[in-house]
Amino acid sequence: MIQRIQTLYLLIVTALMAVVLFTRLAWFAGSGEEFGLYAFALKGADGEMLHSTIYLGILLALSALLPLVTIFLYKRRMLQIRLCVVEMVFLVGSAIMEGIYYYLGCRAVSSLEMHAQGLCAPIALPIVGLLFAWLAVRAIFRDELLVRSVDRIR
Repeated sequence: MIQRIQTLYLLIVTALMAVVLFTRLAWFAGSGEEFGLYAFALKGADGEMLHSTIYLGILLALSALLPLVTIFLYKRRMLQIRLCVVEMVFLVGSAIMEGIYYYLGCRAVSSLEMHAQGLCAPIALPIVGLLFAWLAVRAIFRDELLVRSVDRIR
């Protein structure tokens, strides 16, 4: 049984980032070809890698792993808060990198005849994860205040 709500929030962030890691983030089409933007590569319909997006993949993998590690540091609440802030920076950075790679993908297909592009729903999940990471920070901070007030009473 989960007794601390921040554990649930951090598990949600981990799950969201795992979804982003393994699904298509955007699609591009032109001249009868289709391409997909994934965490680690811009791939063609046949699975051939056209452009590496390894930095985005590494950042998303760290964003999925850090909240999971943070859960097990429950006795060190101030460290948990710091790691959640680092997670929030990773999530903002991954959202920015997704935008950059989407722009680069759009430029790559713009030279093709009859080009089109679109976003898939998982591209917005780092922003949703940012909300849950912020909620986790608030809950951890409330726990820390509660522990300090109990220590002061003794």
